Amino acid sequence: MSKIMIQGTASSVGKSILVTALCRILKEDGYKVCPFKSQNMSLNSYITLDGKEMGRAQVLQAYAAGLEPEAYMNPILLKPTTDKRCQVIVNGKVYGNTSAMEYHELKPIFKDMLKEDFINLESKYDAIIMEGAGSPAEINLRDRDIVNMGMAELVDAPVILVGDIDKGGVFASLAGTMLLLKEEEKARVKGFIINKFRGDLDILKPGIDMVENIINIPCLGVVPHFNLNLEDEDSAITFNNKADKDIDIAVIKLPHISNFTDFDAFNCEEDVSIRFVRDKESFGKPDLVIIPGSKNTIEDLLYLRKTGLEDMIKDYAKEHMVIGICGGYQILGNSIKDPYSLETDEKEIKAMGLLDIDTIFEKEKTMTRIEGVLLDSKEEANRIYGYEIHLGNTIKNPKVKSIFKINEINNKEEIKYDGAVNTEGTVMGTYIHGVFDSPTFRQYVLNPLRIKKGLGEKQSPEYESLREKELDKLSEIVRKSLNMDEIYRIIDIK
Repeated sequence: MSKIMIQGTASSVGKSILVTALCRILKEDGYKVCPFKSQNMSLNSYITLDGKEMGRAQVLQAYAAGLEPEAYMNPILLKPTTDKRCQVIVNGKVYGNTSAMEYHELKPIFKDMLKEDFINLESKYDAIIMEGAGSPAEINLRDRDIVNMGMAELVDAPVILVGDIDKGGVFASLAGTMLLLKEEEKARVKGFIINKFRGDLDILKPGIDMVENIINIPCLGVVPHFNLNLEDEDSAITFNNKADKDIDIAVIKLPHISNFTDFDAFNCEEDVSIRFVRDKESFGKPDLVIIPGSKNTIEDLLYLRKTGLEDMIKDYAKEHMVIGICGGYQILGNSIKDPYSLETDEKEIKAMGLLDIDTIFEKEKTMTRIEGVLLDSKEEANRIYGYEIHLGNTIKNPKVKSIFKINEINNKEEIKYDGAVNTEGTVMGTYIHGVFDSPTFRQYVLNPLRIKKGLGEKQSPEYESLREKELDKLSEIVRKSLNMDEIYRIIDIK
């Protein structure tokens, strides 16, 4: 079977985006290609059409390959809940909550499952582009590795090693990684890529020659540093804190922020800037405040209370718009109850009281893909879409208006209502992640802000169209930068 694994000298060297690029290149060249990452650690997740959860990085890779995202592309997803514990998602469903050591002990159990998952993929695709995690030189984890060399060995995949020159020390990181590998692992590495290069290649060339002689593997290309409107993996994201456009949207940077990809669609809007606010001093004078999703809503509410951001948001909401997404929606309500101690030992906590709703955490997690309509829209094309991932069940006061009418859940017709808005129409919340991808809702939110500032109304563009154009640009950059003939030889594609 034709396959290749992209591993890195460290986290955030660009493995995910290079896998994305290779998926796009092979798709453009007429191959049926699939991304695969056996284990991903991320608070950015997504719900598939059949109601399963997976990491967002593999979602983008699936789009690059021209595929509908499916959980088998990311069989194990780890979602940190605290510094020492995480929720384990296996084949799209919650497996349980574990400590780091407990999960380490579980890895041998998952090994046979991963091999079976991969064998099933081999029968469906021309090629599989695999992604490692962190570094294969994490020798303390080597004996039970299921995501780097352990996974490569399990399915006999060749490896390309990626180093990030932008951080400095790329030659040392490449050489050091190879030094710590076993001899059989070194033999699996067929080449290396230098990523995020800025400058003159002629100056870099002598260093490439020297490191090739030291580690005895060839350089397969140097990829330049670039900026594209494509979502980043959790560890690679730089949270912008400056407003440089007409419309200033401030997203509260919660300690346990999740699904910050919800705001990528605003990159479509030429007059909108997104910045992340961590404290009162950086709050400024935004046109809109968004409280995002959270993997630990109660702790994040307590953080807002402790730092004074809660009072600042409540004062701001008297005259300006505030939107809560998922955990942020729960935070805007009257109370949050956690009877099973799913997040903390707090059984009940008073919330902000900006929406007349109450939330109770339940053991079963809601994971749905939805389509629906924006209720308060004069537009004919008022379709919205997105997905839900949450524990809480939120009860609205009967007098509180919903925002959306959902008419399709997990690809089946079903009616329910989502969200809440205050009487003044300035505070609203929803459980729908990705709702800003819908041009209807983005336009509904932004145009009143434009009018308030004396700007003209605008029609919001399709986010998916922008993403496709950016994926094409990514493919072009990476194709020109790499020795694709040699990479095709390594993949051994027929």
